[in-house]
Amino acid sequence: MSIDLRSDTVTHPTAAMRQAIATAEIGDDVLDGDPTVKRLEERIAAMLGKDAALFFPSGTMANQTGVWLMSRPGTEILLGTGSHVMMYEAAAAAALCGAQVRPVQGKGLVMDAESLRAAIRPASPYTLSASLVCIENTHNGAGGVITPLAEMKAIREVAREHSLGVHLDGARLWNAHVASGTPLADFASCADTVMVSFSKGLGCPVGAALAGPAALMRDGWMVRKRFGGGMRQSGFLAAAVLYALDAHMDRLKDDHARARRFAKAVDGVNGMRVVPPDTNIVMVDLGPGGDAEAVVERAAAKGVLVSAWTPTRLRACFHLDVDDAGTDEAARVICSS
Repeated sequence: MSIDLRSDTVTHPTAAMRQAIATAEIGDDVLDGDPTVKRLEERIAAMLGKDAALFFPSGTMANQTGVWLMSRPGTEILLGTGSHVMMYEAAAAAALCGAQVRPVQGKGLVMDAESLRAAIRPASPYTLSASLVCIENTHNGAGGVITPLAEMKAIREVAREHSLGVHLDGARLWNAHVASGTPLADFASCADTVMVSFSKGLGCPVGAALAGPAALMRDGWMVRKRFGGGMRQSGFLAAAVLYALDAHMDRLKDDHARARRFAKAVDGVNGMRVVPPDTNIVMVDLGPGGDAEAVVERAAAKGVLVSAWTPTRLRACFHLDVDDAGTDEAARVICSS
């Protein structure tokens, strides 16, 4: 069996999660509400300190609902370079919302308040204006990097000065919370709407949520339906999440520890250099002449699956299906590939 480090989305439900799914109380969530979904939405809203939350089939749909609710056609969305909303959502902001995205290069690995302020265009009849700021925390493309709470607050203040809404792509906000000790609600307070994903570190098969003010979430219900996200007996999926919130949150620290263990093992071998991991993602830059696709192919032949992030960079993502032994074997294979 392969050691699969391509993403934390590859996890399989545990036996206990499958049992929770099998015994879930269900209803028709579109018709009159699914009781388990309602419990999940209420719990997520409380955890994030928001009025209400909506359950979605995917993080992309939840992100784009947030974008639809708070951006305006013919404006731009400011976000960090390499953000998921810009890179991996099939240009949905443009196609669905009529807004274009503009990346903001931070001084470090992620967008910061000073760089955001410098990127905001002066009012002019000749250039477009911004309507929304998107923050991604943790930042996938930067290697699972955490934007600290103080910086998020500073970004929020810049957005407020310019009357811009803020959406938080918190697909891995759980990881940022566990690694930093910052309460989820404190992170979420820096944004009007917040997306959290359940199919990554928490190990659920499907699902995400969008949380925010009650009025926005009422509108969001219709946007979700328009996007095709009305689900019927979705309590089966929500039950997996409720189980994961109890059983899989604290263990995220194990993924972070294994990421550091892997990084320490490969850093410096054959000229490889790692981006020191904040959370569960390790970016490995190959030495001179390195070919990421070739390394991926050779590693796969030895039973280890990683991603080629750029022509010379690998990404390894740790999750609940990888233990210490798997971590060590993955490091050994990468070092020999």
